[in-house]
Amino acid sequence: MNGTVLEPGVQVRFAQRTWTVVMLEGSCVKLIDADNSVATVLANFLFADPDFEVVGAPRREVPPFGLLEELPEPVRTRAYAWERHVREVETGYPVPGQDQIPRAEFDPALRTMAEREEAKAAELTAAGQPASAVTVRRMRARYREQGLWGLVDGRAARRRSPVGRADERVIAAIEQALEAQRERSTGTLSRLRRTVGWILEDVHGVGVVKVPPASTFNRLVHALADRQGLLGTAAQRRRHSSRPAPPFTPTVALRPGELVMLDSTPLDVMVVLADGVVGKAELTIALDVATRSICATVLRLAGTGSVDAAVLLAQMVTPMRMRPGWEEALAMSRSVIPYERLVSLDARVEGAAARPVIVPETVVVDQGRVFISASFTAACQSLGVSVQPAPPANGPAKGNVERTFLTIGHRFSQYVAGYTGSDVTQRGSNVEDEACWTLPQVQDLLDEWLVTDWQHRRHASLRHPLAPKLAVSPNEMWAALVGVTGYVPVLLSEDDYVELIPIKRLGINDYGIRFDYRTYDHEVLNPHRGFKSTAGDGMWEIHHNPYDPQQIWVRLPGGWQEVPWIHKERVSLPFTDFTWRYIRATVERRADRDEHEQQLAQALDRLLRRAGNGEGTRRERTVAARASAAASLAGPAPHQQEPPDLLTAPTLSYGLVGAFTPTSLDEKHGEEGEAAGEEFEDGWDEDDEPFGSPEDAVGTPSGHGQPPGLAAVPRPSRIYDAFQEAAQW
Repeated sequence: MNGTVLEPGVQVRFAQRTWTVVMLEGSCVKLIDADNSVATVLANFLFADPDFEVVGAPRREVPPFGLLEELPEPVRTRAYAWERHVREVETGYPVPGQDQIPRAEFDPALRTMAEREEAKAAELTAAGQPASAVTVRRMRARYREQGLWGLVDGRAARRRSPVGRADERVIAAIEQALEAQRERSTGTLSRLRRTVGWILEDVHGVGVVKVPPASTFNRLVHALADRQGLLGTAAQRRRHSSRPAPPFTPTVALRPGELVMLDSTPLDVMVVLADGVVGKAELTIALDVATRSICATVLRLAGTGSVDAAVLLAQMVTPMRMRPGWEEALAMSRSVIPYERLVSLDARVEGAAARPVIVPETVVVDQGRVFISASFTAACQSLGVSVQPAPPANGPAKGNVERTFLTIGHRFSQYVAGYTGSDVTQRGSNVEDEACWTLPQVQDLLDEWLVTDWQHRRHASLRHPLAPKLAVSPNEMWAALVGVTGYVPVLLSEDDYVELIPIKRLGINDYGIRFDYRTYDHEVLNPHRGFKSTAGDGMWEIHHNPYDPQQIWVRLPGGWQEVPWIHKERVSLPFTDFTWRYIRATVERRADRDEHEQQLAQALDRLLRRAGNGEGTRRERTVAARASAAASLAGPAPHQQEPPDLLTAPTLSYGLVGAFTPTSLDEKHGEEGEAAGEEFEDGWDEDDEPFGSPEDAVGTPSGHGQPPGLAAVPRPSRIYDAFQEAAQW
């Protein structure tokens, strides 16, 4: 307070009013204002008020000593020298606290203040630093008010503008031009300079304000735009604009399953489909944040469907089986995981691989249609899992899973034949020729890598809860946490797996159930033909699998019933929903709906046979190759075979393959001139009965609003056999 003492009678400013101190009692101060209002305030609270000051003696602030370090060395040296001169003038001692005798011309007992100021000015002038007594007096006053900072040359401490003394009108025009080009295609600084010139002419008139020379203009642009996302290519500007504003809060999870992140990304590996046709796969993973365990993986052809995300949930709660040829060291019994204790709780763990079984509580997903679809949401609800969508265009919200994808690319993908690099600029010249692994084989390699490398490798960001300096592996972290949080197995029945399949709501007519130009019929429908269900809309719940459209599942009063396609026996090779749509787009309707459906089935069988033999157009061969890839992962319907032995089962993956979309085909014209990537119309016949018409149907018809890969059918599994597991419980 600049030497002023807070005592009775002193006026102070507090709470935007002027008060008079009337009494001090301990740590309390009693105040009274001009209206005779009385207030008693704690002294600490009074001093901490931003408006507090003693009237006539403003509160002294602590000098910004830290800013001295930012100044040039000569400026700091000069300020320290002036501090010694001022102290000698005022006290006679340039350095306080030292046992010394004042010089006669600066001894306060012999000289007045004015004489000492004159003596100091003469001394400085003789030393080559011209100064007057007025200058010395001014420096004394600044030192009393601001301390050492008051002796600093203000010109050196002044903050400089990044654009210097440039014309403000030019700066305003540059900022306007930069903002206008934010969404434009990539341009040059020359174009920007011309744009600024046009803005200056429009605003101030022709020739009034000149555009700076090119070198000066470029310097100004960089000063204004660097690190602001206003320069660079269009892609760079979009990335910067889509990034959310910081700060970013770290994602923290304290127990397994508390937070699980789901995401998909193209795998940088070409896979062989069939007959020399190659394509890229898409990887979807579930990452547990607390343990960094990759709980489940689904590898599909380009175009992951929501059913693939739903399958992750089932895989997470089911132990991964050991595969033929795997080293015994990869078994859970040989790892740090408490195997004996888990086996006593869950018999399925016996013989499992060393990958944790984690039941998710909350899954974090992006805004992609795969993860916000009704199918995936319903699957989460059936398992009691909460879905938490990440904010749009917010990469840091799922930073853990994004970093995991990067590690998979570095530690796995680049060692696999057919590696493409992360983008076309890094791709080799003969990648297609290098591809030698099929989709199931790449899935096998990935699963083995996860158990061998990822789950056993220590992560720098993963620390033991009781030893923060100890980095641990995902398996070690799960072993440490599961003893605290416990383990409760989730057991799924056969009906639970059917519940994961996407839903349609349709009517049961005399001819059966028809959608997408396919008719499904069976005698189990007889009691319900023409009748409405007990649901409010009167429709029946239908679950279908676009990866294997040869049957559907209908929820009848007695439970789930499988209903086959009436032309199932006419098609000898497996096909997918996309294959069927391709046929629909190429076969013209020339008969009634029943005959047209039969013609479609015959055309589909001919296509698959012809393309499978290497004949047909390039697009037809691509369709057949993708259907073959589907067959390599999806086995026959559950009732057609006995469940295979878990340890000797072929590499099948829950009956699912990658979703086929029109854009995933070759965009070029086929050899016979048909256009690729046609828009496929919905499969409703215009003469369908009213009860089964789309007007009465609830939900999204196939092909509109719902991606073609939204289904899961219980199949012999490369991870586990769903039906065998269901039978055990």
